[in-house]
Amino acid sequence: MAAVVTALLLGATACGSDAGAAVRPADAPAPSSAVDQTAKSALAGLIVLPTGFIADPKNTTGPFSTETYLESYSPEPALDRALLLNAGFAEGYRATRLSPDKKKRYIIQLFKAESPAKAKALQEGFWRQESRTHPFRVPGALSNAHAAYDAGTEKNEATAEASVVAGSLVALLTVRQSAPLGTTVHPDTALITTLAAQQRARLTSKSS
Repeated sequence: MAAVVTALLLGATACGSDAGAAVRPADAPAPSSAVDQTAKSALAGLIVLPTGFIADPKNTTGPFSTETYLESYSPEPALDRALLLNAGFAEGYRATRLSPDKKKRYIIQLFKAESPAKAKALQEGFWRQESRTHPFRVPGALSNAHAAYDAGTEKNEATAEASVVAGSLVALLTVRQSAPLGTTVHPDTALITTLAAQQRARLTSKSS
């Protein structure tokens, strides 16, 4: 098990290619540098949120520990426990927002690691958990976009995501949206690209 975790952490993840150039971004509200202040956490002030999006009553916004992350958010609890332990994870923060028409959900998760090197390893460990074969250009970030039928919801689902590292902080950004069968839905790469740039700028200016 240790060998598997080590291999995951040491693997380099490529990004910045134009493989996803054919993916058309959906129209989205212009993002801004709005911040979330709903919880008493130093990380809350580092979160960038899209303008015009509203509170998401069905999803949690606030700080999380290792245990709350593993219990509530982690797609792979056993693997993520090892990744967080190896990274010297200190604290995290999660925020979710909905577009005004409630068709798009924006999620951002921020993780504080022990050091910049461990933050990079944590980013790569998270990113390699899933097959991400449609990267698109987001300067200074890992990125991916895909659309597929979801048997669980019986809808077409589109996801655009990016991962940013600045100092000892890792930010995971995701925009998800769905549409009924027979309706085309495109990952909102425009929104993620802008938010990732703003998030990286904020983390870079705040972390030292």
